[in-house]
Amino acid sequence: MAVKFLTVLVTLALQLNPSVVWKAVVNHTEGDRYQLVVSGEIARDYYVHPMSDPNVGTILEVNTTDRVFLAGKPQEEYTPSDYKGEEVVTGTYLLRQDIQINGSGKVAVEGTVTWSACSGDFCGMPEDYEFSVPVEIPGQAGYDGAAEASSLPATAGNLWGLILEAILWGFLMLLTPCVFPMVPMTVSFFIKQESGGRFKALMYGVFIVLLYTVPISIIIGLTWLLGGDTVTADIFNWLSTHWLPNILFFLIFMAFAASFFGAFEITLPSSWTTKADAKSDKGGLLGVFFLALTLVLVSFSCTGPIVGTVLIKSTQGEFWTPMVTMLAFSIAFALPFALLAFFPSVLKKLPKSGGWLNSVKVVLGFIEIALGLKFLSTADQTYHWHLLDREIYLAIWIVCFTLLGLYLLGKIRFKNDSPPEYLSVGRLALVIADFTFVLYLLPGLWGAPLKALSGYLPPLETQDFVLGAGMPGQAGHDATYVIDGSEVSLPHGLTGYSNLEDGIAAAKAQGKKVFVDITGHGCVNCREMEARVWSDPRVLQRLRDNYVIVSLYVDDKTKLPEDKWLTTESGKVLKDVGRVNSHLVLSRFGVNSQPNYFLLDGEGNTLAGPRGYNLDTDAFVKFLDL
Repeated sequence: MAVKFLTVLVTLALQLNPSVVWKAVVNHTEGDRYQLVVSGEIARDYYVHPMSDPNVGTILEVNTTDRVFLAGKPQEEYTPSDYKGEEVVTGTYLLRQDIQINGSGKVAVEGTVTWSACSGDFCGMPEDYEFSVPVEIPGQAGYDGAAEASSLPATAGNLWGLILEAILWGFLMLLTPCVFPMVPMTVSFFIKQESGGRFKALMYGVFIVLLYTVPISIIIGLTWLLGGDTVTADIFNWLSTHWLPNILFFLIFMAFAASFFGAFEITLPSSWTTKADAKSDKGGLLGVFFLALTLVLVSFSCTGPIVGTVLIKSTQGEFWTPMVTMLAFSIAFALPFALLAFFPSVLKKLPKSGGWLNSVKVVLGFIEIALGLKFLSTADQTYHWHLLDREIYLAIWIVCFTLLGLYLLGKIRFKNDSPPEYLSVGRLALVIADFTFVLYLLPGLWGAPLKALSGYLPPLETQDFVLGAGMPGQAGHDATYVIDGSEVSLPHGLTGYSNLEDGIAAAKAQGKKVFVDITGHGCVNCREMEARVWSDPRVLQRLRDNYVIVSLYVDDKTKLPEDKWLTTESGKVLKDVGRVNSHLVLSRFGVNSQPNYFLLDGEGNTLAGPRGYNLDTDAFVKFLDL
């Protein structure tokens, strides 16, 4: 009985979680011949059975019509895995079907993938992925385009899986370098609340949820009414990478840091205060709203991939799923900040808390300076100013955290500080942790990778001096876009191209495949992938030997010469590298978030992808072994 109950529970879990995420595309081969490619990303700790298994094997069925005909039998590609002597499929699973399409004009290639996902000895009930790939057949030969499947409405199981994933990402966002600087700002703001602190803390969380969910819902609604082609990533790309908002956010954090040090007190204008007194708590919510708005805006360069994924789903025909996903993400994202907002009201009730709270503010001020540099660094990298290269960034951090350690020891005092009578055990622990961190940073001045901070620091390629430069895996040059000739230097001594056509041509000439790296100078997750996954010797060997790398920076502000400008279907002229690349990856690959990786053959046909941010190195190796 217990075994039956366990089986039911495991089967239910398999159905409620997205065990395999499928995507279908149709690539033109020659004449009236096309190839349907259905790629599946199998979740970790799961496996499926290959087509060759006569009992529970995966099945690909393509619907034939008066224009769509099958050309041969379906084929499969995967790296075999073993489970108790049985060959199973894990990681990336590719299903292919050659087809013939007659006539011209629009046609849909439709079908179903049926599979059973297993975990250990337990397998779930058969699941179906229904796809419908629109293909535009021109009246003349030579069509080279690739069509992508429209996402059909998510099943209940997939929806719950997306909700759980969104909640997890919402919690994880707290630890990102774009979001974490708001922690001290939140604590400082709510420490000063005299009344209604808990209600304001609740409303702080509500405002964060509304600011994420309502604008996205409006965009999705407009997309639904006007068509997916009218929605682009331009606004979001501008917010996360343009120099103006990033410099503004940097100055805001520096102003807060100065305030924490006692230089001045940040307060609302006196006229606002008078109105607040007249309207009691209602007026006081204005400051809470603007704090929530600041959080949402400054965090966007890290939460952008989540928002971008939701927008892509809306442009592919889904309506309620993106809204529900964003609601789940925003609630999980807002919850830690709402709890932090509750926390200061408890701190204020602690006895003799005044002097201690000022020390907390000073400590947060040092942290605010260090983390606020990220916004200046983003602008510096996207515009190639080279004002804040890696060694300068590290030097500021080393000085900042050294001063913090001296402050905790009582060697430095600020305006509102009370002299410490003795060094408490708690302060001593913080001093040890702080100076340990400083010692960890020091080797970075000579090129140590500092992988634990890879998402926070500028890339190693911006550093002028690297000890042992020229050795394998070391870099000491700038990986920037090159206009005249698209060959570029990449992390870990790799080389590649910044132009997709050049990369495909080189791959064809060398008999290699193409590794498309959709990235950005201001993308913290991209830097972390490069530092922690690309650096693995197995990954480096495969990238060097088997692939031609094409890195498409979607936030590069380098201006293009007029002959390289791109005019979109709507008539908009794109004049810089980032906008051209952003349009390319959205129109060709259907993504507008970074990092994302695709594998192409020497003809430019999509073999696998997208593969996004995932620090599982073994899975990445399997992805490259396709």
